[in-house]
Amino acid sequence: MKSNGVRAIITGVTGMVGEGVLLECLQHPEVEAVLIINRKPSGFSHPKLTEIVHADFYNFTPIQNRLVGYNACFFCLGVSSVGMNEKDYYRVTYTLTMHVATTLSQLNPDMTFCYVSGGGTDSTEKGRLMWARVKGKTENDLTKLPFRQVYNFRPGFLKPSEGMKNTNRYYHYIGWLYPMGRALFPALFCSLREMGQAMIKAVTKGYEKPVLEVRDIVELAKR
Repeated sequence: MKSNGVRAIITGVTGMVGEGVLLECLQHPEVEAVLIINRKPSGFSHPKLTEIVHADFYNFTPIQNRLVGYNACFFCLGVSSVGMNEKDYYRVTYTLTMHVATTLSQLNPDMTFCYVSGGGTDSTEKGRLMWARVKGKTENDLTKLPFRQVYNFRPGFLKPSEGMKNTNRYYHYIGWLYPMGRALFPALFCSLREMGQAMIKAVTKGYEKPVLEVRDIVELAKR
């Protein structure tokens, strides 16, 4: 299944970030095929799009023959740490991500893996904040897998794209802050359109840093 175009696997499209990245991929001329993997049907339909409904993200063995031939993964699946203990958050954030990534690296060693992490992630894995330590370990261990390249994206406040179904509820109340926040704090604010564009360009053009903060995401999206 050799091709010069982007053939992307996307996780988390029933969430805000994943849906935003999916919409950019479906509209982008260099993306020729998209596979989404969900625990339940997403309701999305497009000529470029294939969907696998698979309940157990800790065991991809039953579907792994359908995951071959892709050169990108945009891993947008994630949960908030609010109300979670470290053991449960570690399992959902680190263990699940590493299982999916390890499987994909074995099936598609030429793949570029883009992981949605978060601003404030702790690369030392020793800081005070539990979620930041776990995200940091996830980032660090992803880079050890035999992918062509791994990029860790650390967005801050994300502006949803027009027409999205899965916009986080809080945005309806504080979305008016975005233009002012973007002007005053450009290192903290970017749009989901920029996020999706930057991920696609990480595959097609590459980037000089493995960790992309908000300014890097905006810069790469412009290229």
